[in-house]
Amino acid sequence: MTAPLLHAVGTALPAHRYSQPHLRAVMERWLSPDRRTGKLLDRIYAQSAIDARYSVVGDFLDDRDGDEADALFVGADGAFRSPSTGERNARYAREVGSLATEAARSAFARTRALAAGDVTHLVTVSCTGFATPGVDLHLVDELGLPADVERTHVGFMGCFAAFPALRLARAFVALDPDAVVLIVCVELCTLHLQPRSDVDSVLSAAVFADGAAAALVSARPPVGDVRPLRLEATSTAVARSGFDEMAWTIGDHGFDMTLTAYVPRVLEAEAGAAVAPLLHRGGLEAADVPWWAVHPGGRAIVDNVARALELPDDAVAASREVLRAFGNMSSATVLFVLEHLMDPARPGPAVGDAVAALAFGPGLTVDGALFRAVPSA
Repeated sequence: MTAPLLHAVGTALPAHRYSQPHLRAVMERWLSPDRRTGKLLDRIYAQSAIDARYSVVGDFLDDRDGDEADALFVGADGAFRSPSTGERNARYAREVGSLATEAARSAFARTRALAAGDVTHLVTVSCTGFATPGVDLHLVDELGLPADVERTHVGFMGCFAAFPALRLARAFVALDPDAVVLIVCVELCTLHLQPRSDVDSVLSAAVFADGAAAALVSARPPVGDVRPLRLEATSTAVARSGFDEMAWTIGDHGFDMTLTAYVPRVLEAEAGAAVAPLLHRGGLEAADVPWWAVHPGGRAIVDNVARALELPDDAVAASREVLRAFGNMSSATVLFVLEHLMDPARPGPAVGDAVAALAFGPGLTVDGALFRAVPSA
């Protein structure tokens, strides 16, 4: 089988940056909580290990001077509102294309081996909205991709969906060694904020954010790529004990996220068994892998997975940094971590080093990929 390379990853963020203390204050005003809920907000936001998150929504800026009619969550009278699913999805359709395009352009800028005209397959990934014609055709037009590029969409799979996209890319390259695959994950999670005070809703509101990431996969030799990685194996597993602990459903006022406090415990109990087949395919033990791109779904998720696999702090430092700077951007997040590891300005893999990547989603699904750093001309 032809071994595909992850040549480059590019990322993009929306314009509005909110500090975590600011968002905690916004949620307090929105919920008007009793004393118990106020303490819950304090604890969850203080322990989140997140400094800031980004959103396409500018409603919560203190100095917002935009069109009041364009506000989604704050009415003309300044009062909070819970928009319908239709309103939220209309904003998704309006915003998603430009963010996806920016991420893709960033990926192309990081390699001299590949250009937009080389792309044979486009895989788009998103679980936070629906629109057809959608982001795939927007990318074709804005990037100047070939008119006959083969398009595939991976929809509504959740935070682990970058890995099904990577498996598709691997299959395309195996069938055609000349294939060039562009993967674009774009998620606008903050469109689905919910004004609810139960623990699961507060937890979700405290971690999710917006962002986009693009990856270029091909068997072509790397040229000027940023620490290219050879994709050697993928895996998927389902921890049935966590089946009800994470879910993503469509409600009347946005998509309803279930992310319980038990998810980190389930992952700690199941991570070793879930990752074993992936490591076995590479002839490795967890201790043999110096670099891990663990999806930072939350601080406790990174902590518990690292503890379960007995990973040193340095092995998951990139995951913690992405969580701190950006929060959880669903499917795009693990690509942000890989971008961090592929950046030569930061600590990362030397040629020959193994890199293991993991992400988690409804099911409770544990998906992974095993890479190895290769030289670039």
